[in-house]
Amino acid sequence: MKQVKKTCSQGHTFYKASDCPVCPKCWSGYYRDKNSWDFPEKLSAPALRALLNAKIFNLTQLSKYSENEILALHGIGQSSIPLLKKALQIKKLTFKIT
Repeated sequence: MKQVKKTCSQGHTFYKASDCPVCPKCWSGYYRDKNSWDFPEKLSAPALRALLNAKIFNLTQLSKYSENEILALHGIGQSSIPLLKKALQIKKLTFKIT
């Protein structure tokens, strides 16, 4: 699918293949500033949205899912898994073993 260049009302330029109007920079910054999740700062906005849309709001909830279940969420990519694993490890948690 072809990506279309878009610009949000704040002037951020981004590319989307869908009709979704959400600016990843605005969305990520707004929600990270307004909430105190324990997800890694470097986690991408699409990955963070995927977790929140799945009603996963913290690492304890994340640990109830397998790595494959999380990878199946739209917005989670291979680069998100090492970040999440490290954050889980710091809290002495792991992904659910299947």
